[in-house]
Amino acid sequence: MSEKSVDKATLKMIKKAGDDNVKLAWDRLVAQQPQCGFGQLGVCCRNCNMGPCRIDPFGDGPDTGVCGADADTIVARNLLRAIAAGAAAHSDHGRGIAATLYASARGEARDYPIKDEAKLKAVATEFGIVVEGRSVQEIALELAGAVLEEFGTKKGSLQFINRAPVQRRELWDKLGITPRGIDREVVESMHRTHMGVDNDYTSLILQGLRTALSDGWGGSCIATELSDILFGTPQPVKGVCNLGVLMEDQVNIILHGHEPTLSDIIVFAARDEELLAEARQRGASGINVCGMCCTGNEVLMRHGVPLAGNFLQQELAIVTGAVEAVIVDVQCIMPSLPQIAGCYHTKVISTSPKAKFPGALHVPFDEHNAMEVAKKILRLAVENYSNRRREKVSIPSDRMEYMAGFSVEALLAALGGTLSPLIDALKSGSVKGIAGVVGCNNPKYRQDYSHLTFIRELIKNDILVVATGCAAIACAKDGMLLPGAADEAGEGLKAVCKGLNVPPVLHMGSCVDISRILTVAAAIANALGVDIADLPLVGAAPEWMSEKAVSIGAYVIGSGIFTILGTVPPVLGSKNVAALLTSGADEVIGAKFAVEEDPVAAAELAVKHIAGKRVSLGLKA
Repeated sequence: MSEKSVDKATLKMIKKAGDDNVKLAWDRLVAQQPQCGFGQLGVCCRNCNMGPCRIDPFGDGPDTGVCGADADTIVARNLLRAIAAGAAAHSDHGRGIAATLYASARGEARDYPIKDEAKLKAVATEFGIVVEGRSVQEIALELAGAVLEEFGTKKGSLQFINRAPVQRRELWDKLGITPRGIDREVVESMHRTHMGVDNDYTSLILQGLRTALSDGWGGSCIATELSDILFGTPQPVKGVCNLGVLMEDQVNIILHGHEPTLSDIIVFAARDEELLAEARQRGASGINVCGMCCTGNEVLMRHGVPLAGNFLQQELAIVTGAVEAVIVDVQCIMPSLPQIAGCYHTKVISTSPKAKFPGALHVPFDEHNAMEVAKKILRLAVENYSNRRREKVSIPSDRMEYMAGFSVEALLAALGGTLSPLIDALKSGSVKGIAGVVGCNNPKYRQDYSHLTFIRELIKNDILVVATGCAAIACAKDGMLLPGAADEAGEGLKAVCKGLNVPPVLHMGSCVDISRILTVAAAIANALGVDIADLPLVGAAPEWMSEKAVSIGAYVIGSGIFTILGTVPPVLGSKNVAALLTSGADEVIGAKFAVEEDPVAAAELAVKHIAGKRVSLGLKA
């Protein structure tokens, strides 16, 4: 069983699930074997009803689909569609936050006051909005309107791309991949991949980069910046994580998904004296709100809410038998949750009109009446405490303390208000480089193993790690987000971390918050007068699984950062596409992908790449 995870709490709950005759993602993966080889290579096409078609990878069968599309076209089209789906997911998240800011500014969402007025004014100024002599509501209303324009086509380019160095923006213009509008790029990608439109794999991949850039420098950036304005800009916060945060004598609630709009209100609603009294009347000592996946990241870094786990632990939280309600919004929520909840007493409560789940209770969330809806949902959880089946309860004791919440602003504060100390450390070699480690879990791979092994190798080599999403949660569970983890780092990085009292792995938020990493990279490049591609940086997604991760990888290399994937993408059916992504892209965009399943070998690639970039900058390798 240990091949399924390195996390002890996970292994205990997998065993309990077996005892309870509950099927988990790992069981369903086994049932899927052998998985479709055509799908793994990316050579199957179902874009029209002349198919589905597939290309014979061994050359003994068809080498084109019915329409004549070859492996290059089919693989590139499939990849572009995955990027478009991922970009759409992140960007629709951003649009939702923008709509809430708009409603707040109009006085229609009274439960969402502006929490960070300084950031509101800073972002508004970035958009060319006058802030002097105007009220917060006036500024917010104009900013929300301007941000919502980013999704259309009228402006011609996105505002946040101006954070990138001029060299990078000129390259995007030269290649014709400057993102023009978020919705425009997603829609055009779907148009191009319709039967009989764009059939050139290079052209399709370039559109993929443009669409992904509209995510990284558009939708994700909007989600991050406006969330900070509405909910507060994260500052370093301490907390605890893993399934051991669940409490045997309290009403346990899991907030799962990605958007903070409801979860932020739930955190405050759970402090309501009337609800707490109801919980006590039913025998509970309190209400314990915990996070899961990126909704968990959102509420942990702003409120220190305990974090129950990452992607592969969402089913296991229910298996503890101690969760009264799993409240979900959007993205990365397994459809299996209501079925598993049926084996216990847990209520799965969906809240988004975009994400409904057969078997779940749907309580539509309305930001115009947020607190009322939040209390209604919490009351359902409190009432369910009486239904808990004590004989089914088993909460693992495993839990770990962490330090999280390193927004760009918090990072600057830790450095004394300027990036200069970090840049000086890079120049001196105390910090050799910076790695952004992001992404999911994938049951095909041992949970958290690749994240942790890869990161430990990096910090040993004096590479500072910034992490988001489920990768960051893996680090939290293993103690890598504590200042004491610097003892595992090389002497240079250790000294820097000890001096600042920060961990060698900095938690920067949820998956949309990779935009924070882009902002820091751009700021360092601008300070040095170079392109992002010139910096000693790497990106990595050791255990990725979702289409959002495909978009992330594409915008990271599109921004000039070498990126290592730890799970194999479905592109190997086209030698040309695979070669373009892992080699040719470097000459075109200044960065490329590498695919390496062994995390130690992947770390060696990262260290080698960073050493090369340092030499190119005239720094000691």
